[in-house]
Amino acid sequence: MGYLICGKCKSYYKLQKGEKAKDFRDKCPCGGNVRFVENLDIVDPRWKPVILAKKPTNREILKNKINNLLSIPAHLKNRLSRFANDFKNRFQRPSYGNTYYNSPYGRGLSLESIKNEFNLNNIQWSVVIPVTVAITIIYAFTPGIFTLLIFALLIMVGYLFKDQVLGIKNALITGVISFFLGGLLTGAYLFLIPLTLVGAINGAVCGWIGGYLRMRR
Repeated sequence: MGYLICGKCKSYYKLQKGEKAKDFRDKCPCGGNVRFVENLDIVDPRWKPVILAKKPTNREILKNKINNLLSIPAHLKNRLSRFANDFKNRFQRPSYGNTYYNSPYGRGLSLESIKNEFNLNNIQWSVVIPVTVAITIIYAFTPGIFTLLIFALLIMVGYLFKDQVLGIKNALITGVISFFLGGLLTGAYLFLIPLTLVGAINGAVCGWIGGYLRMRR
């Protein structure tokens, strides 16, 4: 039958009838490597017997995979439920004036703050205009790796605002205007609408990243 030994913790396991070395894991509970020997002649008598864990059978592996697949809907349902509750709480959370650049609302969303997003009164043009000019120049005249600066600038716009929604909105407006002007300067007149949409998407995503980084600092 033989033995399985571990030199790290000085232990051994005697194989029982019907057991094989390949039925057991290659690692001892102590973290050492397990190896097979025919007898204990090479083992110090002071070594102690231990119980080693067997490898899971194919049937057990398949059963665990099925159980994991069946548990996915429950986990997804719980996560969606938590997301819905968090989203609902954000709408119900009052604003306490934790703002930047005279923002009319704080980090908590409210119905009034959502309505405010349909106007341009809270666009900080002192931030949007210089960043738009910089992005337009980069887009039109410095193609290549320097275009990565566009994303950095849009993230910076989102980072400047304590209110994440305001940051996203200002970054979105910046992306829209700069990509539109960049398309005009490069003569891509047939692609102005797609470029404007790309600018809006980039601005929204980068603005969200900037706001997220500010909240996490």
